[in-house]
Amino acid sequence: MKNKFIMTLALSLIIVSCTTTNPETGKTQASKTTIGAGAAAGAVLGQIIGKDTKGTVIGTAAGAAVGAVIGNIFDKQEAKLREDLKGTGVEVTRTAEGEIKLTAPENVTFATNSSTISSKFTNTLDSIASVLKEYPDSNITVSGHTDSTGNDAINNPLSVNRANSVASYLKQQGIASSRITAAGYGSKQPIASNSTADGRAQNRRVEIKITAK
Repeated sequence: MKNKFIMTLALSLIIVSCTTTNPETGKTQASKTTIGAGAAAGAVLGQIIGKDTKGTVIGTAAGAAVGAVIGNIFDKQEAKLREDLKGTGVEVTRTAEGEIKLTAPENVTFATNSSTISSKFTNTLDSIASVLKEYPDSNITVSGHTDSTGNDAINNPLSVNRANSVASYLKQQGIASSRITAAGYGSKQPIASNSTADGRAQNRRVEIKITAK
């Protein structure tokens, strides 16, 4: 009983210590997704070890602590990416699922109808690769997107080729291929209206999502 109480108290302190400050809002936070997933896994482990409700409580706290640590690492990685990508035209956001998402519009990545990475984007990808190597415990999903101009016969392979070009470049910079997945979605996932020039420009993009392993 005494050991379980000490463990619970210690894990509670870990959770508090693993919170951090969101660079956009200035509020203290930890990743809700990773904490929730860790808590759920910890609950199962607690049942296996403790065989009772108390074991579940302790296991849940342990999982939450692990989740908080992962969330803290992601917060630091997000802050580093924001710092390194200032002025590059690449947008850094945190999704509701706790992912770090990098959105690179066509005007900083590729020439029109081309899947050859522009020279100015290689420097940006070098910065991204440097951070990804510094924080290796994550998976990377690269996705290509187009506007609705033209047809699927043009848009689909273009989006696939662009995603593959970015993925290949990251691998060349030392990112393990096992961490990277690439896919193209053509015009199927717009983030703005295709009825305006500005909206179409937003839709022509490459996204890089970083998630915990």
